[in-house]
Amino acid sequence: MNLLRLRRCIGAALLALVAPFAAHAADLTVSAAASLTNAFKELGPAFEVQNPGTTVVFNFAASDALLAQIAKGAPVDVFASADQDAMDRADAQKLLAAGSRRNFVGNALVMIVPSDSALGLKTLADLQKAAVKRVAIGNPASVPVGRYTKASLEAATLWAAVEPKAVMAQSVRQALDYVARGEAEAGFVYATDAAIMKDKVKVVATVQTTSAITYPIAAVNASPNPGAARQFLDFVLTPAAQAVLARYGFGIP
Repeated sequence: MNLLRLRRCIGAALLALVAPFAAHAADLTVSAAASLTNAFKELGPAFEVQNPGTTVVFNFAASDALLAQIAKGAPVDVFASADQDAMDRADAQKLLAAGSRRNFVGNALVMIVPSDSALGLKTLADLQKAAVKRVAIGNPASVPVGRYTKASLEAATLWAAVEPKAVMAQSVRQALDYVARGEAEAGFVYATDAAIMKDKVKVVATVQTTSAITYPIAAVNASPNPGAARQFLDFVLTPAAQAVLARYGFGIP
């Protein structure tokens, strides 16, 4: 009798463990660059309406950090990167579903300052001023916006002067926060990020980049939900989704 009761208890415990996972079997996990946060959070519910029974779960961070998670086996269905470099490395590691990669939006790099800044910064060269002590830059080793920034400053022969002042951020949103809080006299973010904090930062220059800022998106090869992953890729390229992305400042790739 005790043995039967024990078996029943074990069975109930296993069912309790499995049930939550079964309930989320239709989840679609999208790992996306931090700069896509606001736009994708609006697109998620719209996708769910068109695909009843599927719940979109977003994971936002710097593209390189997301790539590292996927490479370690994180159960991700879709990867959206802020630059081609991160996606190229995902491709080289055979992490992408064949033929699924495509570019879906573009962006621009801007130099920002706190909204109440009185330093009169207007150009990249102004970052050499003694009054500029800290410049918020995404870490070029792991953050796409940092790679774009470093390349632009190198092209302007200013990287050597600016690097000692750099406050390295772990994502574009962290760089934005540093400037918004006045912890840096200037910083570099995407135009779309600057637009969400118009009350705290102002754009003083649009920066010429050495390569176009285009965002690629792809299904992950080990996707737990490959069908929904392909549907999401198609969805972000629909006129309705592109209109939402445009409203957040993203351009045509």
